[in-house]
Amino acid sequence: MGKKLKQTWSDIVRYKALILMALPGMIWFIFFFYIPVMANIVAFKDFRISPDGFFASLKQSPWVGFENFKFLFASSDAWLITRNTLVYNIVFLAFNLFFAIAFAIIMSELRNKRAVKVYHTMSLLPYFLSWVVISYFVYAFLSPDKGIINHLLLSNGKTPINWYADPKWWPLIFVILNVWKSLGYNSIIYYASVMGIDPTYYEAAMVDGASKWQQIKNVTIPQIIPMMSVLLILNIGGIFRADFGMFYSVPMNSGALYQVTSVLDTYIYNGMTATGDIGMSAAASLYQSVVGSTLLLGTNAIVRKLDPDAALF
Repeated sequence: MGKKLKQTWSDIVRYKALILMALPGMIWFIFFFYIPVMANIVAFKDFRISPDGFFASLKQSPWVGFENFKFLFASSDAWLITRNTLVYNIVFLAFNLFFAIAFAIIMSELRNKRAVKVYHTMSLLPYFLSWVVISYFVYAFLSPDKGIINHLLLSNGKTPINWYADPKWWPLIFVILNVWKSLGYNSIIYYASVMGIDPTYYEAAMVDGASKWQQIKNVTIPQIIPMMSVLLILNIGGIFRADFGMFYSVPMNSGALYQVTSVLDTYIYNGMTATGDIGMSAAASLYQSVVGSTLLLGTNAIVRKLDPDAALF
């Protein structure tokens, strides 16, 4: 035991610079991720706020077991929010993967480095915009009376659309906005992976008479599959976490659109603000975390069986 402790201390001294670099991130995770995990106990209580603080509220609130979960799953909302969260995230995952890889490959084929920098910068700008800001840009296009699209429809003799009361358009709008906002950020890692491929592979393919498409299909794609697997595992871990800003701010929290805009994150927020039922909101949040963790572990296990080198852990 003393030898192991001595070895541990020796490793700490040896890697002290790396540990100091990682320390701020570790502290942040401890305070904002690991300590709050203990608050999941609220999901199993009929939580009542006490003037003496959170811990007093936790102590005085009676245990209800799985009643909050029963209430959540007994309602029609459970199927709706689960379906919306899963379907949207699966579609986002597929479209983001396709467009990010396509954009990265296109950028890698450009020989004008200044143009590549300009295109990358332009594609990254939407990522740094808040969804609140984007919601007003979207409103400028979709406003029922002053929107650009409705003005175009009127000028062509067509009937304007009340976008914020017609749910059928919003799945497509969400997909377009999600791809547009995340394209630049998602493509950076793939671009770096493509640029890191050994040029001799392409030279050998050209000697064999391979076209550009055949080079992409037989050289580029296989070489970036390990990176695709790692990012896929990480993204599947968050497949039960919807982008609250997009689903809440962009449709202006319109009640007429709840059928297509209500996801787990907005449901938890609306449950907290509208009903004040903290226990049920905590139950929905815990359900979200447990399913996300299960999907992450399951996906990693499948990838590890298919290709051990591509597994995350």
